Amino acid sequence: MTSIEATTTVANTDAGRGTPASQGTPRELRDRMLARVEERLAALLAQERAYWSEQNPDALELVDCVGAMVASGGKRLRPAFCVAAYLAAGGDPESEVAVDAAAALELMHTSALLHDDVLDESELRRGGPTAHVLHATLHRERDWHGDARHYGQSVAMLAGNLAIVYAERLLAHCPPAARSVWGELSTELMVGQFLDVRAAARFQPDIPLARWIALFKSGRYTVYRPLAVGAMLAGGSPELLTPFEEYGLALGEAFQLRDDLLDAFGDTDITGKPARLDFKQHKMTLLMSFALQDEPEVKALVGDDLPNTDPEELHALLLRTGMKDRVESVIEERLKVANDAVSAALPAEWAAELHAMARAAAYREK
Repeated sequence: MTSIEATTTVANTDAGRGTPASQGTPRELRDRMLARVEERLAALLAQERAYWSEQNPDALELVDCVGAMVASGGKRLRPAFCVAAYLAAGGDPESEVAVDAAAALELMHTSALLHDDVLDESELRRGGPTAHVLHATLHRERDWHGDARHYGQSVAMLAGNLAIVYAERLLAHCPPAARSVWGELSTELMVGQFLDVRAAARFQPDIPLARWIALFKSGRYTVYRPLAVGAMLAGGSPELLTPFEEYGLALGEAFQLRDDLLDAFGDTDITGKPARLDFKQHKMTLLMSFALQDEPEVKALVGDDLPNTDPEELHALLLRTGMKDRVESVIEERLKVANDAVSAALPAEWAAELHAMARAAAYREK
């Protein structure tokens, strides 16, 4: 049996509709499906390890690079939003297709993180060494030929590509409507990544562009598209797409702004990522756009050379000029917009669940 055959799921028509009130609270239903998502991810990676152990054990290092990222934790936001929307739209809680789609979203995120860490030259992810750093270290320890740094980056990029391949395989039985949303999500993620890199190189304060990038990299990719995938899997539910989009874009912007604040003001011991990395990487975040456009002191300090600006000095100046509080107020406003969008569109218990998910995402500590 090939590895592809080993990981193919049996198609599920999902014709039945769940009855959430009789089977548990929204949180209980969602958590049960998410537990199955974890089992699906673990099973796929275990099957891949078994297959490559027989074919060529050297390949296990690449498979394990994906597996290590999946197993390292993470918030599982994208599967959670997908499953919540699926159930809120009346989807069958026993669906295997929905579980596979939610697992595919986590694998897409795994790919994005592996690639992001290379693009950002980040050394830490979730409290441990990033994949490219780990494999560069292995290269040196083995006294191999060539450049260790380049080798580590190559392994991480290939592992990210492999995670996308796994995600695509999980979508083998995904219906066309949901598959179309997946294609839009994938395209928007790549374009958003490119524009983020381009904005860092161009380095000009541009609030509309920074907000647009935040919407595509977080609003659509993290929240709205996973919600739309779930709604489509439940049978279409076109009437939910508009409120889900309003909720997703508003919450996605709040989510990205929280990322900006955690990078600028967070504690590495809590976040598991290097502090002030956005400053060092020229990232034209929404936080920095606000600061450079509206605060003369920040503009005078940074000039055209953010990477060589003392991160601690910039950190102190942003605090003194009130930028942290300003961004916090925008997050609160965006959260209200998100919650209002679903309050009238969903049953009260599911609206309350999405409200709770929004608050958890917008006010996380890592």
